[in-house]
Amino acid sequence: MDTKEQKNLEEMSQEELLELRKFLFEERIRIAAEQEKQQQVYEKFLKERLVFMQEMKALNSKVLNERKRLKDETKFFDKKLQILQNGFTQLDLDRKQFEREKKLYRQKTESAEGTVGAYGFFRGVTSTLGLKKRYKDLLKIFHPDNVCGDSETVKEINRQYEYMKRKFD
Repeated sequence: MDTKEQKNLEEMSQEELLELRKFLFEERIRIAAEQEKQQQVYEKFLKERLVFMQEMKALNSKVLNERKRLKDETKFFDKKLQILQNGFTQLDLDRKQFEREKKLYRQKTESAEGTVGAYGFFRGVTSTLGLKKRYKDLLKIFHPDNVCGDSETVKEINRQYEYMKRKFD
């Protein structure tokens, strides 16, 4: 303290000094109470921070698990997609092979006999009744509405049926 303040303190009366002490005492109590409040707020903050860190840890764990699950599902989906693509490619190759074999078969049967006759769908038929039965059975199998159906095949069956029918009449 400077000398001016010392003189002020020295010049003060006993009553003024008591009042100054009282003020300083109250101020210390107020500061101590404020420090206690700050300490409580700080402890509360630390607890909240700990809870927050635990929640963040749990959420990070969930996020990692979900990312792993998503990655696994993506791999699984890609494998399924690859299988489907391979299946469609194989189906296309099989369809082309079937068309080639069908064309070759028609060429072979038509060249063997000017028209497809006894060498076709009605091979081994020896009577009109057998012819009708075979015709109905073939239409059930190759009708275009069926899975194995084909309109070209039905036309060929009809053509051979008419040929065989004239042959038996």
